Amino acid sequence: MKIEAIDVFGYVLTYAHGEYVMSNGRAAVSQPSTLVRLRTNTGLEGWGEASTLGGTYLPAFAGGTRAAIREIAPTLIGLDPANISLVNRAMDGVLLGQQSAKSAIDIACWDILGKSCNMPVSALLGGVLQESFPLYEAVPLASPEEMADFVQKRSAAGIRRFQVKVGNDPYDDIARTRSVAAHAGGDAVVIADANGGWNLQAALIAVRNLADLNIYIEQPCRDTADCAIVQRSSTLPLVLDESVVNTAELFRAKYEAGAGSVNVKLGRLGGITGAARIRAAAQDLGMTMCIEDVWGGDVATAAISHMAASTAPEALLHASFFNDWTNEHVAGYLPRSSAGRGSAPTGPGLGIEVDARSLDAPLFSIH
Repeated sequence: MKIEAIDVFGYVLTYAHGEYVMSNGRAAVSQPSTLVRLRTNTGLEGWGEASTLGGTYLPAFAGGTRAAIREIAPTLIGLDPANISLVNRAMDGVLLGQQSAKSAIDIACWDILGKSCNMPVSALLGGVLQESFPLYEAVPLASPEEMADFVQKRSAAGIRRFQVKVGNDPYDDIARTRSVAAHAGGDAVVIADANGGWNLQAALIAVRNLADLNIYIEQPCRDTADCAIVQRSSTLPLVLDESVVNTAELFRAKYEAGAGSVNVKLGRLGGITGAARIRAAAQDLGMTMCIEDVWGGDVATAAISHMAASTAPEALLHASFFNDWTNEHVAGYLPRSSAGRGSAPTGPGLGIEVDARSLDAPLFSIH
């Protein structure tokens, strides 16, 4: 089996709850997403997706992702997509980093591998360890009252795990977090996520004034070293996300910063292959994790679902289903969540069928 052609599609994902707001003025009502279709000489096709959540969340953006795919793609023509290690070596031989672009291609390769042996991706990752798993939703940064109202509405839909966006003025963030915690209820998991938006002093003020709450603190500062200083002044459990880009940073997260949890984002780690590597290390380190991506729709959600379903239950804090967060659906709004929980499709590969007719013509194709 050989890769015969690579098609790259663009589409726009609008946020289902109005405007998605993070720290430092980062806000949007929509995000561009990139879909990759690998076509083979056997007729099998595989789909992958990468969406960067703008250009100021991570050092990646939609135009850069697409340009990187254009640069990488010619090297992949003629390779066996089921030989995923070889595909990843070939991509690394063309470009350093560019994990968002590599993620879309890597996911498509896993989709083809599963289809070629008539097995779901979760089985290829070691097997399903949980038929369903808890999902979280982000609470966009707004007034304390608006954020509490969001939590109450999503609680009615079955969501019991919330990531509260903070990272601006620490005293305003303290009020926001306390409001959400009070309205979420005692059985809810609440994570105050600064997305690296606090400077060191602001983070110290925040954690000291939230110490009495049963919450997590996520990525208070951009750099792991600053997060470590914050953690030494805090009794709240720490989650690290944006600064964990490889196994070395994962070890720093635990042993230098004292983090007990990590967010495993496919698009930040180069796809399913890189995410599975970090997941295995985190499980060996006794850490818990959130399995997710940077952003995305049905295809990204399917990839997340297979990763989450094959993660040890005691290690999985929760996962995200981005197709619940967005309005556009290229694969029939599958996989579908239920009462705040997700599950992985059981069909071969990603287990979803992308309707290419719902998309505009490819932005470009490489043969």
